[in-house]
Amino acid sequence: MTRRQTAWTRALPTLAGGLLAASAQAWVYPEHRDIAVLAVTSLVPERRAAFDRLWEEARTGHEARLCRLSAFEKQGVAPLCLDFAALTALAGDHACSSRQLLDTALRSDWVLQVADVAAQLKADLARIPVVPPASAQPVEITPETIGPDLRRRMQSSEHRAERLNALRVSDIRMQRADPGYATRANASTAHFLLARTQATSDEASYGRTAVAPGAEINAVGVYRHHHLSALQKAARLARETLTPEARRALLLAALADEAFALHFLQDTFAAGHIAGTWGDASQRKGTHDYYNEHGLEISTWGQGGPPVVVMGDAHMRPEDAALAAESVRQSLAQVIDATQGILPADLVPQADTAPAEADGFDVCRNSRMPPRPAVLQQAETTGALFTAVQKPTPVPGLGPGLGAMPRFRAELGPFIGLAGAIDHRQLRNGFDPAQTERGRMTGLDVSLRLGLGLEGVIGDSGDGLVYAALGMRADTASSNKFLPRSVLVDGGGILAAVPARTGPSLRLRAPFFLVPGDLLLLSPLALAAPDAYAAMAVTASNGGLIPWQLGMATAVGRFQLVLGRELGVTRFGRSNDDQLVAPGLRPGDPPRLVRLRSTLVDLPILEYRPYRAFAGNQSSSVLFQLFTSADVPGHAREVGPVNTPVELRTIWSLGLRMVFDWRSYR
Repeated sequence: MTRRQTAWTRALPTLAGGLLAASAQAWVYPEHRDIAVLAVTSLVPERRAAFDRLWEEARTGHEARLCRLSAFEKQGVAPLCLDFAALTALAGDHACSSRQLLDTALRSDWVLQVADVAAQLKADLARIPVVPPASAQPVEITPETIGPDLRRRMQSSEHRAERLNALRVSDIRMQRADPGYATRANASTAHFLLARTQATSDEASYGRTAVAPGAEINAVGVYRHHHLSALQKAARLARETLTPEARRALLLAALADEAFALHFLQDTFAAGHIAGTWGDASQRKGTHDYYNEHGLEISTWGQGGPPVVVMGDAHMRPEDAALAAESVRQSLAQVIDATQGILPADLVPQADTAPAEADGFDVCRNSRMPPRPAVLQQAETTGALFTAVQKPTPVPGLGPGLGAMPRFRAELGPFIGLAGAIDHRQLRNGFDPAQTERGRMTGLDVSLRLGLGLEGVIGDSGDGLVYAALGMRADTASSNKFLPRSVLVDGGGILAAVPARTGPSLRLRAPFFLVPGDLLLLSPLALAAPDAYAAMAVTASNGGLIPWQLGMATAVGRFQLVLGRELGVTRFGRSNDDQLVAPGLRPGDPPRLVRLRSTLVDLPILEYRPYRAFAGNQSSSVLFQLFTSADVPGHAREVGPVNTPVELRTIWSLGLRMVFDWRSYR
């Protein structure tokens, strides 16, 4: 393998992972924070008082960045500081390790901007009710139910559009504040529950599988790794006599480890993350998105009552927060008790070896659980502390095979497709300079498409669609004639200013970072700096550096500015020159018969998609495009013995196109 091939081998997974990063994150920032706030405020008074004392001690020297309250219930928009609850939200999504979390929280110049974006998102989501999609509540159609059912469906679509638009604005602002936001998670499965291998698994055997060295990285494994690290540091605080500075450093590290652990514990309650990590990227994202929006019936490991329904990212209800907060509260209580010397020493092994800095395990770059000393691994799998926390957590879905939950696909990956389009254009003039009369014409296009679907990689408002299409186009003759209508009232297509034509068509579509085509020109950057190129590609798919091309969801469909993303070219007259009748050179001269070739270039400006369906591995959609085009003539010669060159001009037009788009994903 050459050096160049090796570079591409390294670059492409990074790029693909970056583009799929959105599906790796669970609850959105304000939901993570709300769960943590609920857990802290529901601690028994003695533990709450102890935790507040610990927080006050830890923030000494960092009062400008860390809030006085450990859980600020009344926080509004534009927060001026971070509480402990905010640290659980930053973990994982805005920091790849506990050590990086602490550094980001205390020293970064952008973290408060992230908190501000999250606070605004919370306010936006609070105005949108979480209700079942209309499609999940079929109604028997009768004359009496048509009206109410239509209103219900419109209201459901409106709520969904409002949620998508709120997330769209938040994603843009979050990416600006934290440039690594979209690519940080890569294609990591750290935020997901590991799928069970058999229906008879219990929490102990599942825990052993989750933390086993070399196991696929997963939310339970990451939680247990960092929770034990926090317990070890907390136990040192109770057992050792330290200087105030050393004690504060150790306490900060313990709280950072626990905040990082709690983020992943919270993730285990998101519906789309309970469904399991198996399947290709398209299945993971499609399944993740479906269950987050529609909900999932789950049982817990310590089930003492009936099953419950949980929702997922950006759809959290009060009952979802309460369910997750129960486990978070138990976990945090263990750390508090460890700092007070209440926990038996045998429950927290090797505490004296715990370093006085936050854990450095990187969940973004590691795809496997790390090796651990046997005594620590045993504590993580069979210890009473972990069993108590895991009892209220959801039982994950089964992996591939009998009993697996239904899987859904997203429009990700390579595809082959067919597209049929009909358009109507308004012409400013004809080819001949003397033809100034406006006209109209209709065209049909059928094409075969090959491409890569990356639509909605950060959200449904994004558009990372890339394809090349080859087909045939046929245009009718224009309505305007080669002479004014006052002279020619009839005559059909033979006297049209623009003749009927057919020719091969080529259509290309790709997002861009700043100017059309820049990702293609900068593709060598994928070899030299794959992370930077992946970040550019994610930004491009999410509307570009100046995000004016993001999709806008509404109750009646999706609108998007697409100028510069798509280009269509049709070559007319290549197999057999087209012919048109042109006026004579001078008044009184007979008309001329002109042979010509021409190239039609069209640029879509605005796109509206009222319908879209995706099932299995196939998608279909209907969309409308407002476009402009230029019909550029060439090789124009008068038919005759001399073949005199003829001067023609470009025809500019504005049109509306309806496209039926079908794709089959691989």
